Amino acid sequence: MGAMMRLGPLALNSNLFLSPLAGYTNLPFRLALREIGGLDLATTDLVNARSLLEKNPKALKLIETCPADRPLAVQLFGSVPEEMRDAAVYLESIGIASVDINMGCPVRKVCKVGGGSAMMMELDKTAALVRGMVAAVKIPVTAKMRLGWDDENLTAPDLARTLEDAGVAAIFVHGRTREQGFSGSVKLPGIRAVVRAVKRIPVIGNGDVTTAEAAKMMFEETGCAGVSIGRGAFYNPWIFLHARHYLDTGELLPEPSFEERVRVMCRHLDLMVEVFGESLGCRMFRKVAPWYSKRFGPANEFNKKVVTVSTRAEFLELLAKYTEWRLQFLDEHGQLKPNYRPQPMVASFMQEPAVVARQQIPVPKGPVDVW
Repeated sequence: MGAMMRLGPLALNSNLFLSPLAGYTNLPFRLALREIGGLDLATTDLVNARSLLEKNPKALKLIETCPADRPLAVQLFGSVPEEMRDAAVYLESIGIASVDINMGCPVRKVCKVGGGSAMMMELDKTAALVRGMVAAVKIPVTAKMRLGWDDENLTAPDLARTLEDAGVAAIFVHGRTREQGFSGSVKLPGIRAVVRAVKRIPVIGNGDVTTAEAAKMMFEETGCAGVSIGRGAFYNPWIFLHARHYLDTGELLPEPSFEERVRVMCRHLDLMVEVFGESLGCRMFRKVAPWYSKRFGPANEFNKKVVTVSTRAEFLELLAKYTEWRLQFLDEHGQLKPNYRPQPMVASFMQEPAVVARQQIPVPKGPVDVW
């Protein structure tokens, strides 16, 4: 469970990873997380290999990075072997540390219809694509998969073996089926089956890691070499720092104070403005700020207005008003002050819960079909 690990030739200082969340794991978010600590390898949003080769501006924005954003992996998808290979070569040439392939899940029942060979043909095609990429670059090539298409088609162990033989440096596996989407719970035995299926390469588990304890449980119950966190990082940017500390010492760090949450939220906005410009950065931040405020306690008033901000100054004015309003009745931990008697004007807000840690985290709005 130690922090150090390797992906092929790449030595990493942490076995905790940031998973791609389409529309969210952009450069500002990655930098905000790295500044808090506990994270080493982060992965970009999903990028279409052909778009990258065509130098499509949107694709280039998805892989935008800077020296503080290292080491960085780019997640590619595509089914044309030459395009995937050439995209990997390009990414290596600009200093990307690792290339992750977004994998579809082969379906066993399709094979029955195709006389038993369809699945093998798919796996052969997949293996050939991966071998072409591995042969073309020196950086590690990894693969991200789910457990399978549905509960009858838990194909991940077979796919993992095939990919290991084809030369991937690691497997990232999300413990749900494709059919599940993000519903239901992660199946840790399914991840464990993938860990057991491979001989040499590390398997990194992913799914429902929202607390330091959940990270420890995934390590212990699956035998995985690393844990990758997506929605849990969006909900709690301190999760890498806290999980790293808990794994190393067995001690749970206290929850960040309201002031610390506000500091990181403001830093995240500054980075959004820096990378995307004030107008677009503030518009994009409208869907990010309510995630920070989920841990503020009563935040209805803040949430209603933050989705309209267009400038940094507007945001700071709103934040100042909300902070002042909040001081009437909540302490720095988001708990109700003793002896506080709500005035009629704030009584309605008291129906909102104080800070709670969630086991189930809603899925951020975005192109979830590609997560």
